[in-house]
Parts: sequence; structure tokens; C-alpha cells
Amino acid sequence: MRKPFVCCFVFFLPIILHTTADQAQVASGGAKAEIEHVLRVQQEAWNRHDLDGFMAGYWNSPELTFFSGAKENDGWQAAMGRYRSAYASPGHEMGNLGFSGLRIEMLGADAAFVRGAWRLTMSDGKTPHGLFTLVFRKFPDGWQIVHDQTSAE
Repeated sequence: MRKPFVCCFVFFLPIILHTTADQAQVASGGAKAEIEHVLRVQQEAWNRHDLDGFMAGYWNSPELTFFSGAKENDGWQAAMGRYRSAYASPGHEMGNLGFSGLRIEMLGADAAFVRGAWRLTMSDGKTPHGLFTLVFRKFPDGWQIVHDQTSAE
């Protein structure tokens, strides 16, 4: 009696494992597209000079971490304050933001690591640019950035 069961198990196990792996890959692809969408929405908001819309991609929590250069800003309010003073205050401009080289690596069903480059094009022709690494978490209302480390060249 055991031989037919073992035979069926051996036959169907690869099919089951392959189907499960395919489903995980499809779910991962969907999550990656959702994360990239968050970044594109941020980019569009920035280019409309909508800082609130841009910051909607960040986790609105005191636990958000944002590292830029040698400075650490803890919390959503601190990150918003940094952006306001550097780009949206009198005498400063936001420029036109572009992201490139996005690489999204899923760390699980509800976490991802993102690497990429940013470039601002300013009205005077200057193009500040640099690299970033982000950690995203999936919350009930969608994917949000919980950690941002940005460098400028």
C-alpha cells in the first residue's frame, strides 16, 4: 500500500513546489510594482512642488528614520522639516526630480530594500544628484518608506 502513496508523493511534490514558487514570484512582482508606484507618485508630487504629496510615501511616525550626509533625522515631522527648509523655504527651489536605476529586493511579504539614484534639475542648470537606499514596509493602507539613507555627490 505504501509504494503507490510514495510514488504519487514523489511525482506531485515537484509540481506543488513549482506552483508555490510561481505564486511567490507573482506576489513579489506585484509588490515590486506597488513599491515602484509609490516612488513614481512621490516623483510626480515633487515635480508639482507638492511636498505633502511627496511625504505621503513616508511612514508618518516618530519611528521613521532619515539619514542624509552625516545627519540623522528621526520621525516624519523632522524629515518634513528638513525638506521644507532645504527646498520649500524662501530662496530655495525644489527643481525637477528624477529617479533612476531602481533595484527593489523583497525581504519578505511585507518588507523590501530599494536602491537607486536621484537627480534634481534646477532652473539655473545645476543638477545635484546622489544615491539612496530605502526600507519599505507594507502597512494595511499600502507600502511606505520606514528608513531613508540619501547621499549627495
